[in-house]
Amino acid sequence: MSGKNGSGDLFSTKLGLILSVLGIAVGTGNIWRFPRIAAQNGGQEGAGAFLIAWITCLFLFSIPLIIAEYGIGRHGRKGVIGSFINLVGKKYAWMGSFIGFVATAIMFYYSVVAGWCLYYLIESIFSSLPASMGQAETIWYGFQGSMWPSVFHAIMIGLGGLIVVKGISSIERINKVLIPSLLLVVVISLIRAVTLPGSFQGIEYLFTPDWSTLTQPSLWLEALTQNAWDTGAAWGLILTYGAYMRKKDDITISAFQTGIGNNIVSLLAAMTIFATVFGTLGSSMGNGEILNIMKTSGPASTGLTFMWMPQLFNEMAGGKIFAILFFLGLTFAAFSSLISMIELASRVFVDMGFPRKNATIAICVTGFLLGMPSAISTDILANQDFVWAVGLMVSGAFMSFAIIKFDPDKFRSTIVNTGTQRFDLGKWWTVIIKYVVPVEVISLLIWWIYLSITSYAPDSWYNPLSAFSVATIAVQWGIAMGLLYFYNDRIADKTVQGSD
Repeated sequence: MSGKNGSGDLFSTKLGLILSVLGIAVGTGNIWRFPRIAAQNGGQEGAGAFLIAWITCLFLFSIPLIIAEYGIGRHGRKGVIGSFINLVGKKYAWMGSFIGFVATAIMFYYSVVAGWCLYYLIESIFSSLPASMGQAETIWYGFQGSMWPSVFHAIMIGLGGLIVVKGISSIERINKVLIPSLLLVVVISLIRAVTLPGSFQGIEYLFTPDWSTLTQPSLWLEALTQNAWDTGAAWGLILTYGAYMRKKDDITISAFQTGIGNNIVSLLAAMTIFATVFGTLGSSMGNGEILNIMKTSGPASTGLTFMWMPQLFNEMAGGKIFAILFFLGLTFAAFSSLISMIELASRVFVDMGFPRKNATIAICVTGFLLGMPSAISTDILANQDFVWAVGLMVSGAFMSFAIIKFDPDKFRSTIVNTGTQRFDLGKWWTVIIKYVVPVEVISLLIWWIYLSITSYAPDSWYNPLSAFSVATIAVQWGIAMGLLYFYNDRIADKTVQGSD
């Protein structure tokens, strides 16, 4: 069984599983996206209310879906499509395919961002840090205007392929090095950041709640999408690793460890960024100006991460080492997440009967080619980030639908509570999966479409060529879903036959 399709391989230890899943969850979303979203959703007093909403979404959205993913993956022992068929039948193969496609579409441009991280790591080692915004912009725009983003995109997807081609044992080994190293880097960076004069102003702002902001629906929308983004819930990635989970590993405990572990890393990263920005700029700027820099940091946080941070490091003692550590952590985080995206897509083709080596090479070559538009244009990258990040909400809805179709209580009693677990998964999970998650997804999608039409893009929401319009999402989702639905039977038959 383990020869051609690799389904006989399992994680060798519980630690290997948790570190690998943390490798999915802890990505650039924790380090560059989370601090910016927290700043954008902070009120006059602070961003603490956003943190409350974000932690609430962890328990009412992310962890219940992570439990579902572990369960579906371990039960099916296949990739996202095969496990979906195993749970709800061949008729719904297109839903599993869409979940897999969303994560793969994210992989195309995520590899580009991972390449930026590696480039800036090398830049911080071999070049002097920028002393002004002008210098920082020259480095950034010089890099973007060259062939280097394409080269580093190729390097990152190629390195990821080298790990994935050897199977889950190789993924487990690399994550046992990457994730502890990343956590060490984050902790060292935080210790350095809080020693800066004025740094506690930043941490105080991060944790002080402005209670009035909790009544804003947009805050909850941002909190939910950020939590789905940074935990990896509903991507299908945890489902894919769940296929390699040992029978004796406790799904409920693993899900809580994954979700809470991920959120702790996000908070440590946010404390580091807020402390660094406030500690370095606090002497020359007021809180409002500092927050403005954090909020308006460009597509994919290019401004804060790749322009402001190197300058801030330049202004502090030992900043060069701090800059190297920061971009090393960012590169590790990006790479561990990228590996899981390549594995998800490769595993789908392995289930269809393709040898792992051929499947991985095909995915990496396709990923390189389809990621090239994002490597060439940050506008295209920002559009893809927008379209497929919102697509994760649909993935969440499809996961929830599959569990409801199977029967949540039956899922709990036969798939999660197998008799070897330390903690029984309670009725609360059934209620969240059956009622709360669908309501969250539907209401947030409707709210998001309403906001897009009325405030985000009132003049262009109907234009599919506009980067942030409802129409661009409708067209891209529509094409993907339409094709997958049309080829549903062929995909299902190929997956079932390949696994026999």
